[in-house]
Amino acid sequence: MNLIRCNWTQNDALMNEYHDQDWGIPVHSDQKLFEYILLDSFQAGLSWKTILYKRKNFELAFAGFNPNKIAKFNEKKLESLMLDAGIIRNRLKIWGAVKNAKAFLLVQKEFGSFDTYIWQFVNHKPIINHWKKIQELPAKTKESDAMSKELKKRGFTFVGSTICYAFMQAAGMVNDHLTSCHKYKK
Repeated sequence: MNLIRCNWTQNDALMNEYHDQDWGIPVHSDQKLFEYILLDSFQAGLSWKTILYKRKNFELAFAGFNPNKIAKFNEKKLESLMLDAGIIRNRLKIWGAVKNAKAFLLVQKEFGSFDTYIWQFVNHKPIINHWKKIQELPAKTKESDAMSKELKKRGFTFVGSTICYAFMQAAGMVNDHLTSCHKYKK
């Protein structure tokens, strides 16, 4: 049985799996939300496929996406990550992961959970879009603009509006499945 999917997967097996099991499904786990922030911050300037194919390596390199552990990474650990060919070896992004982990923990402390904080940008419910063609999907929205601005104020890095919108799509804060896609729900 051939399922109709959003064509950005290019029918790649791993991209199809991510599309079907992750993308656009509302996430309320702080651990998973942090994973998406970390991965999306490394995506800046790169394709999602590149990141997705390194996802397991990122999980190993970044302590299972545990912000408490990442916030404690020291200079020696960060330098060792610069030698890890399994991840994106960008100094600013690697050091940014520690900065984002620390900012994430501060948000958790202030709001009780990151989930409570981040979902406010969509009034705590997913925005359901009705796109027919992939070209209709925006790169950013007023919600991602607001999220980007606020995250930057709170000390996050690599959280421009386009990255925030990609995060919103991944975390199911927006449903951007095409209307022809088997994952689209009316």
